[in-house]
Amino acid sequence: MTKSYEPIHVIGGGLAGSEAAWQIARAGVPVILHEMRPVRMTDAHQTEGFAELVCSNSFRSDDAAANAVGLLHEEMRRADSLILKAGDAARVPAGSALAVDREAFSRQVTETLANHPLIEIRREEVAGLPPADWSSVVIATGPLTSAALAEAIKGLTGEDELAFFDAIAPIVYKDSINFDIAWFQSRYDKASGPGSEGKDYINCPLDKDQYYAFVDALLAGEKTSFKEWEANTPYFEGCMPIEVMAERGRDTLAFGPMKPVGLVDPRTGKRPYAVVQLRQDNALGTLYNMVGFQTKLKHGEQTRIFRTIPGLENAQFARLGGLHRNTFIKSPKVLDGILRLKADPRLRFAGQVTGVEGYVESAAIGLLAGRFAAAERKGEPVVPPPTTTAFGALLAHITGGADAESFQPMNVNFGLFPPLEGKVRKNERKAQLSARALRDVDAWLGRTPPETKAAE
Repeated sequence: MTKSYEPIHVIGGGLAGSEAAWQIARAGVPVILHEMRPVRMTDAHQTEGFAELVCSNSFRSDDAAANAVGLLHEEMRRADSLILKAGDAARVPAGSALAVDREAFSRQVTETLANHPLIEIRREEVAGLPPADWSSVVIATGPLTSAALAEAIKGLTGEDELAFFDAIAPIVYKDSINFDIAWFQSRYDKASGPGSEGKDYINCPLDKDQYYAFVDALLAGEKTSFKEWEANTPYFEGCMPIEVMAERGRDTLAFGPMKPVGLVDPRTGKRPYAVVQLRQDNALGTLYNMVGFQTKLKHGEQTRIFRTIPGLENAQFARLGGLHRNTFIKSPKVLDGILRLKADPRLRFAGQVTGVEGYVESAAIGLLAGRFAAAERKGEPVVPPPTTTAFGALLAHITGGADAESFQPMNVNFGLFPPLEGKVRKNERKAQLSARALRDVDAWLGRTPPETKAAE
C-alpha cells in the first residue's frame, strides 16, 4: 500500500515553482500549486501559462565543459528537471546556447503539471503569509511577487526587500528584416549543432557614423518615467537597459551587445564598426529578438529609433521592450542552508526571489527546494548537494557564501566553486571543475554516471 502524505503547497507557477512542484510530485508527495494568473496578472506576463518567459528566450550557454550555466543545465538534466526537459523539446537554433520557442516551452510545462495525478492547481492569489495549517510551503513567487505577499514577508523577516529593474528586449518579425543589408552568421561561424551551419543569428551592421548617431538617439529618446517609490531602485547588471549602458560612455555598446567581433559583412568583406544581432525566438523561425536590447524607451521611441538600424528600417515588432520591478530577499541572512526561512522554517523560498539571477538558476533553486521539501515530508534526510557542483555552489552562495549587507543577484559562475586541488593549467581549469562537478552530482543523486554527456 502506497503511503499517503499531507500535501506541500507551492506558491507561484514560474520556472522555479513549476520545477519545485514537479520534483515534489515525482518523489510521490502531493502538491497544491497556487498561481494567481489570470485572476491577477503582472506588469510583465502576457499569458496564464506556467513558466512563461518574460524576458529573453535563451537559457544561455549549453556547453557543460566550459561554461558554468551549461554545467548547471547538465546537472539539472541528470536530476530529471522538467524545465530542461521542456527546454530541450522546444529548442530553436542559437549557436552554442540553449534557446527555446517560448510558447511551446510554456505549453509543455503547463500540460505536464496539469496532467500529473499528484498535482492540484489552484488559480488564486495568496495574499499575505500562508495559513498556519500549511505545514510545508515553497514560496516561488519570482521577481514579480505580489505586493501583499512581499509586505507580509518583509514584516516576518524584519528585513527590507531589495529591488531592481528587469528590462525586456523587443521581438521583430523576420519577414520585415531587409536581407539586402542583414545577413545570417554566428560569431566566428560557431555552429550550435547539426544543421545550424554557424548561421544562427541575423546581423545588422552599422558603420562608425551610423553607430554614433544611434547612440545619440538612444540617449535623447523619451524613457518610461518611474514612480516615486521606484526612483532609487538599482538595475541588475545582467539585464541592463540598452540606453542605460549607453549613458556610461558612447563606446560602451560597441564593446558590449553591439560588439562586431567574429563577424564579417558579406557585402564588404570586412568587420563592421558595430552590429545588432537578432536571435530566433520561436520554432517556426518567424520571430527574432534583439539580443541585449532590453529597454525602458517608450514604445513610440523604440519603433522610431530601432528603425534607424540598417536592415531594420521597415521592422515590424511582435513585441516592444518593457520594464518591470523585481524583488528579492537577503537570503544569506534570512534563509538556512536548505532554503528554509529562519523565522518560520515551514516556509521555503525558491527562484529569483532568493537572489539568483537567470532562468536556469531560478529553476535550479526550485528543483532543490522541491527535493528538500519532499525529503522532509517523507522523513528522509535532507542533504544539500556538494559545493563542488553547480547546484551546491549556487546554493551555498545565496545561503551564506555572499555578504548579506551587499547581497546582489548572482548568476552561476565558476568563481563560486571551491578551487581544484593541486596545480591545474589555466586552459584546463573549467573542464576539470566541470568533470568534478558531474562526478559529485551523480554521487549526490545516487545515479550511475552515464557513458555519454560527461565533461571529462
